Amino acid sequence: MAVRGIARRWIINSLTIIILVLVALVVVLSVMMQQYVYNTIQSQLKGRSEEAGNLFGGYTDQISQDFTTTARNYIENFTSKNEMEAMAINLSGKVFITSTGFSPDNSQPMPDYQYALKDEAGLGVWVGNLNTGEKVMAVTKVIRNSGGGIIGALRYVVSMDRADRQILIIIGFLSMAGLLIIAFIAFSNLYFMKSIVTPIRQIGATAKRIAQGDFNARIQKSNNDEIGQLCDNINDMAVELGAAEKMKNEFISSVSHELRTPLTAIKGWAETLQSGGMDPGTYEKGMNVIIRESERLSGLVEELLDFSRMQNGRMTLMLEKIDLLAELGEAVYMFTDRAAAEQKYLLYEEPAMLSPVLGDVNRLRQVFVNIIDNALKYTAEGGTIQIIASEQNGWIRVVISDNGCGIPAEHLPNVKKKFYKANQTVRGSGIGLALADEIMKLHGGGLEIESHENVGTAVTITIPVLNKQEEA
Repeated sequence: MAVRGIARRWIINSLTIIILVLVALVVVLSVMMQQYVYNTIQSQLKGRSEEAGNLFGGYTDQISQDFTTTARNYIENFTSKNEMEAMAINLSGKVFITSTGFSPDNSQPMPDYQYALKDEAGLGVWVGNLNTGEKVMAVTKVIRNSGGGIIGALRYVVSMDRADRQILIIIGFLSMAGLLIIAFIAFSNLYFMKSIVTPIRQIGATAKRIAQGDFNARIQKSNNDEIGQLCDNINDMAVELGAAEKMKNEFISSVSHELRTPLTAIKGWAETLQSGGMDPGTYEKGMNVIIRESERLSGLVEELLDFSRMQNGRMTLMLEKIDLLAELGEAVYMFTDRAAAEQKYLLYEEPAMLSPVLGDVNRLRQVFVNIIDNALKYTAEGGTIQIIASEQNGWIRVVISDNGCGIPAEHLPNVKKKFYKANQTVRGSGIGLALADEIMKLHGGGLEIESHENVGTAVTITIPVLNKQEEA
């Protein structure tokens, strides 16, 4: 997998921190290991020097010549000559015998001897390089007589090359372990990031297809985690967008048909009237058709403008104190002749009186007209549309019911959505109920629909009555 984008940033950020931590850890462990090894060797050399001090403690009354004889005997019989080199130093600060059997080389540096002379315990330690370049550790023990005078010194020297090689080997193992840890973390991070980045890329590609209009595109979910939930959400979004696109296309088709029908009638009769030579009855009939279809066309355009205002949140109400009963009666009267012509029964049970409401006259009348028009459209010949108005507990309820075809249960939750039409065979734009519902919400009321297929539909419109505070 090519490491780029979020994976690259993740790997770089995480590995940078891990590498810094591991480097610091290796350095600290290396220093601690070196100190441990050096301290161990130094302890061994100090132990030898303490043993020598105890050995020469029985000769503290001797003079320097006696020390030379005793030291020579000690060096010649030194048992650890394979591990370290022992030297004897006289009062002049010169090595006069060494356990290697070779002549002493007094040109080599001996800072430890100078440290021992200045130390109260007579002990000096030095780590450094000889003239040959060999790195050594040296410990010198000054031998004093009972009077405190210096009669000589014993020096122990160990080569540090072998110890340094062992330390380097250990550092190498630590570094290798660090590199293995880094490699393991890098590969595990790559695997982890692949499990995240790959679905994200698939999501991006599918989202691009959806944005280009392919609403059938779906993302295959591989895990039930946050990314899996995101896949489900995008798939659901694609379904919703597909449904919205379908409703939009059906809306455009319906509106186009709704606009074409009155335009065709107007154009046809206009051409007929233009030709002349017709009797007064035919002329009047043609003019009536043109007027009626023009009003129908104007109503449809106004409905579309209202819907546009609703979508943009610019729908406003001209509120005033109104008699809702009068507006409902006028809406019913508008459909009386139509119901009779279509051989349908329009029954209106008008109450004696209803309290006034605060509302927009035109908008409320628009709601009543829309609901009654729908009831007539979806009711077959010989059917009944019943309108009942009542007041209870500060609310006015207007129920407009019919015994028409009804709405299938699967369509009922969506009928108040924009563009949605449960029955595509009946004329209409699919925005009437959405618009009516929005108007009632702006009035502080509501619009509820109850329907059963092949039984009928009941639409309940509720609006609060005008209280004294609002009236004031």
